[in-house]
Amino acid sequence: MKIRFVEPGNRPYQPSILNYFVYDRYIRTPSVGLNTLATIVQKKVPDTRMYSESISRLVMKDILDADLIFIGIFTFQARRGYALARYFKKHSKAVVVMGGLHASMNYPEAARYCDYVLLGEGDESILDMVRAVQKKKVPDFPGVAYLKNGRLVHTGERKPPETFETIPNKNLVYRYQKMAGHNTLWGQVHASRGCPHDCDYCALVRHFGRRVRTRTPEYVVEDIRRTIAFQERGHHRLLKALWITDDNFFADRKWAMAVLQKIIDSNIHYCFTVQARWEVGLDDEMLCLLKRAGFAEIAMGIEFIDDDAFQQYHKKSTKRDIITAIQNIKRHGLSVRGLFILGADSHTVGVGERLADFVIEQGIQGALIQCMYFVPGTPVYEADKERLLHKNWDKYNGNAVHWPKSMTPYELQVENIKASKKIYSFPRLVHALIHEDRLHKLLFLGEYFWHISVRKDLKRELPYLEKISRRRPENVI
Repeated sequence: MKIRFVEPGNRPYQPSILNYFVYDRYIRTPSVGLNTLATIVQKKVPDTRMYSESISRLVMKDILDADLIFIGIFTFQARRGYALARYFKKHSKAVVVMGGLHASMNYPEAARYCDYVLLGEGDESILDMVRAVQKKKVPDFPGVAYLKNGRLVHTGERKPPETFETIPNKNLVYRYQKMAGHNTLWGQVHASRGCPHDCDYCALVRHFGRRVRTRTPEYVVEDIRRTIAFQERGHHRLLKALWITDDNFFADRKWAMAVLQKIIDSNIHYCFTVQARWEVGLDDEMLCLLKRAGFAEIAMGIEFIDDDAFQQYHKKSTKRDIITAIQNIKRHGLSVRGLFILGADSHTVGVGERLADFVIEQGIQGALIQCMYFVPGTPVYEADKERLLHKNWDKYNGNAVHWPKSMTPYELQVENIKASKKIYSFPRLVHALIHEDRLHKLLFLGEYFWHISVRKDLKRELPYLEKISRRRPENVI
């Protein structure tokens, strides 16, 4: 049996000098989740390989010869994923299966393009799917959706796995080892799943659930060791950094501290970044451990800088909480990267300028700025789907895609551009190159070019947004 895993690219890989400076234009770190599933399958089916359009072109001759093709998609990749699924079904005899966050949360749509949709976390169900395909049987186990005579069939909910200790074999990803020397590609390790909070715009809590499940600290550290070795083998990387990709690494405090202590005891000397909510900024014991373990920064999901927006989207924080947390994190010698959302109902023209001023005043050393994003199945999507401009999923990657209540889509896009331009101005680049440490020199330099690329894409949408903004729908108050 021959099995191929495919990760679509919103903008498929192509060789470019930009790949050494600009992340997420023609290059992107391959999916850890899809790589994990490929690793699980390869242990049972030796002829298993993964392709990622994030780092390489697809070798169609090899893929079309497979018995089973699995495509994993997020929302921003969905249209490309659907196009590939149609192509594979037309030009091969393979069974085509789709999965991933978008396919799971929007399976009535995804089922139109493939033979089966594998729902939720596939660590256990992926082998059930392989066995069904081997036996040429229709899958009847829980966690599958498909069309039968035009009718949608759902086989029932499947419980998420309690244990998920598999360490992804990155060598299964075509050309990954060759590409790993790019400083734009960070090593990634995922250590836990689930989040106890319930922010309206968060898709991951709907996908993984609110109960936090964790890998053992020993497996997490071994995954870190192997990831570092993979990134460094045969390469001379300027940026020696690894990203722990959990959306809320500190949700289980006792476990998080055990992982950090295990990193310290293992004598691993590397630079780490991790995502977190603001509460970790008040935990002095945790911050001390982070510093000792080699963490340089915390990517904080700040989202908003006004309390009305926090309240509307059920984000349990205040502006004062955020400022207090940032100040305390910096006191411990760690930097803060801010993740922000523009386009809340309370946001008005000028919010981009206010956000940029906040980032600069608080000494936040990096920023990801997105217009309000909508993933099918989230509360914010269900509440606001009548205000969406379109379902061109390619554009659900930071662009304005809805009608805010207090400004037009065009104005929202402009605010995003203004915030990016002020935070990543040329004078601030010069300042960073003179005054920041080596790590943050490299980070700011890369992000400066990245934001130029992002703004270019945002500006490309302005004519369309300006045109649609001339007519305000009646349902927008």
